Formats: sequence, structure tokens, C-alpha cells
Amino acid sequence: MTRKFTAEHEWLDLDGDVATVGITHHAQDALGDVVFVELPEVGRVLNAGETAGVVESVKAAADVYMPVNGEIVAVNEALAADPSLANSEPEAAGWFFKVRMSQPEQAQALMSAEQYQASLG
Repeated sequence: MTRKFTAEHEWLDLDGDVATVGITHHAQDALGDVVFVELPEVGRVLNAGETAGVVESVKAAADVYMPVNGEIVAVNEALAADPSLANSEPEAAGWFFKVRMSQPEQAQALMSAEQYQASLG
């Protein structure tokens, strides 16, 4: 499985034409304790850059952006029930949604782990 990253601090695990999307360790560190997540509706079609969800913490609220064009095919109900998973396991059990990419090649333009780390300074 290939992992890519966005400048908006989302990660994607690519598996064929489906990508699992969540927020990075860096994003959850900046947000602090997550208390609420709003996930997109399954079946919703979004374009890259559109707001797919919201994550709220004790410090701030932030949008979660759609990293690629596609249709939401699953959401993480465990995360909705326990938003703290976004802090404790942001790049594993704290995933937000899965998207069936309509243009999988878009993901190839996203950052590798090395490029993402370098972008953080």
C-alpha cells in the first residue's frame, strides 16, 4: 500500500482506486484534544480541495479537505463515536473516510512521506 500526503496535513493510503484518508500526526498535534468529528455522507461525490469533513478540538476547528476527486464509499464510525482516536491513532484507527477515486492519477501528484516531512520545515 502506498501512502501519500497533502499540504493540508491529510494522509492517504492508496489501495487500487480506493484511498483511505485521515489527518496526520502534525495536524492532530496542532489541533490538540479532538472532541468532535463531522464525517462526509457515504455516496457523496467531491472534488479535490472541497471540504469533506470537520474536526473540532478544545483549541480550534479545522476542515478536512478532499485530497482527490471521487465518491465517499465508507466513513469511520468508530471515529465518530470516539473522536479521540484522531489523537491517539491519527494515521491508523483514526482514519476519517474512504474514497473511490475517479482520477487515481491525482494521488501520484501528492507528497511522499519524505516530501511531507521536508515541507514541515
